[in-house]
Amino acid sequence: MKLYPFPRFALEKAIAKRMLTLDAEHRAWFSERWTNKTYKKSFIDTKAMPLITLLAKGKTWTDEEFNGELAGWDARFYDAEVAVLRPMIEGDGLIKLMQKNMPPERAQALLDHLLTHRHI
Repeated sequence: MKLYPFPRFALEKAIAKRMLTLDAEHRAWFSERWTNKTYKKSFIDTKAMPLITLLAKGKTWTDEEFNGELAGWDARFYDAEVAVLRPMIEGDGLIKLMQKNMPPERAQALLDHLLTHRHI
């Protein structure tokens, strides 16, 4: 998936801000991993940036393009990661502008993707 050139720093800041509002269990799990440089890079590159791309470009893509990119997003999510990423789909902070014209069925498809692609 070609990544949208969203500022990495702004994304990291949005994630750090979201971590403060997580419940204690998810905050402890995610914070422990977020301090690991390798995990942080991997999370941003394979989970957060593709989500931003789907949000930013998904509102103008055809159904085939959107569904193809969504199917190609091969990531598995832990519960704490879903808790961090879900507000980006639902509208949170700077990223809220990206959801402005997102068709509701596509936003729901993104949420469904997060919920069905879980680590067991």
